Amino acid sequence: MARKTSVAASAATTIVAWAFGLLMFFPILWTALAAFKTEANAYTMPQTLFSSGWTFENFGIVQERSDYFRYVFNTVVISFGSTFLGILFAVPAAWSMAFQPIAAPTVKLSGKVWALIILGAVALAAVILLPLGWDISDRPLLAIVLLLLVGVPFGVWIYTRRTGDTLLWMLSTKMMPPAGALIPIYLIFNRNGLVFRDWGFVNLSDYTLMDSFWGMVPLMMLLNLPIVIWMLYTYFKEIPFEILEAARMDGASLWNELTRVLTPMALPGIASTVLLNIILAWNEAFWTLNLTNKYAAPLSFFISEYSSPEGQFWAKLSAASTMAIAPILVLGWFSQRQLVRGLTFGAVK
Repeated sequence: MARKTSVAASAATTIVAWAFGLLMFFPILWTALAAFKTEANAYTMPQTLFSSGWTFENFGIVQERSDYFRYVFNTVVISFGSTFLGILFAVPAAWSMAFQPIAAPTVKLSGKVWALIILGAVALAAVILLPLGWDISDRPLLAIVLLLLVGVPFGVWIYTRRTGDTLLWMLSTKMMPPAGALIPIYLIFNRNGLVFRDWGFVNLSDYTLMDSFWGMVPLMMLLNLPIVIWMLYTYFKEIPFEILEAARMDGASLWNELTRVLTPMALPGIASTVLLNIILAWNEAFWTLNLTNKYAAPLSFFISEYSSPEGQFWAKLSAASTMAIAPILVLGWFSQRQLVRGLTFGAVK
């Protein structure tokens, strides 16, 4: 039976919701208004949000100084490309965890044994590094061997655990600060790093992933893949397994089960996952500022061009920020119904 809500309670809830909404939207509104001011008016204190004169010259200057549409193209390629690539990996992974879960560890070793194995691998790597003075910058093969020595036992432990442990481990990869992985990823991307160098039997020194779509698209995909798999797993768990069993009894192959049965039923959840992943990739700034500078630079790099040691050009910076968020803001506005539908998918039975 539906619970009746009084007019006063409904009005109070509406007022509180609008207050929080306006509070969250106010920085965007301030930025948009500052974009239409002159630099002098943008620095005026106290601020005159609506009374100062309006001008469009900031947008013209930004477009003359920077190729805005080139940055938009790069951002679209990175965000949409990484999302598409991530969905290709996430749908099978989420399907296997939702409908073929591992209820118990597949290797019957106690936690103490696994801890000894992992700590022993770390200790062995340390013993090898100690005589070298911990310097393996000129020994890439040894670095890879030591990485495998430490990583393989931990990876095997994760692989042999139950599904819940695997999901938690995947989510834990998002808990590390991005700066903690910057140096190894930078070295992997760089021409003189761990991969693109002269190995003797093959010379890769002329190749690099730095400032390229070949590097940024897979990187963005891997960064957001844990969240994508978690979301899809949640949506897939709401689908009755009996429907997939019925499809198998009718002779559906695994491919048909994924593409013609599971995907159409989970389309709202997949759509919301795609939208959120696009937004995350679109707004990513840390990695794009460190790994791009020209050819694959997205809109986050475009905004950073208006922050210089000479000073903060608030009006032009606001114009650049407004131009950067406008496309994703329009996309979110027109897809909000699908986004809300996907986020509430399975909430009502």
